[in-house]
Amino acid sequence: MAELVVAVLWSAVELLLILTGALVVRAVSLGRWRSERLGSDEARIFGAAGALSFRHQGKRVVTTNGLVFVGLLFYVLLVPVMLTFWGLVSA
Repeated sequence: MAELVVAVLWSAVELLLILTGALVVRAVSLGRWRSERLGSDEARIFGAAGALSFRHQGKRVVTTNGLVFVGLLFYVLLVPVMLTFWGLVSA
């Protein structure tokens, strides 16, 4: 039972990272890049094995693994920014 709970929680965290990564990619690239659609096989069909992104039809496509990486990077960088902000506000 515990393994099931852990698997469900990890799936929720991974989905949060993927969706955050998709929003960050879209915002930072100003629409020039796009994220891979959930449940699609674009990366497997068009990209190299293990690639974080690839070009397809003239646009850079960030794979699901790339989106997890970008989402995780966003939250890792958010922590020091929030701590700095909290330090400035409480001072």
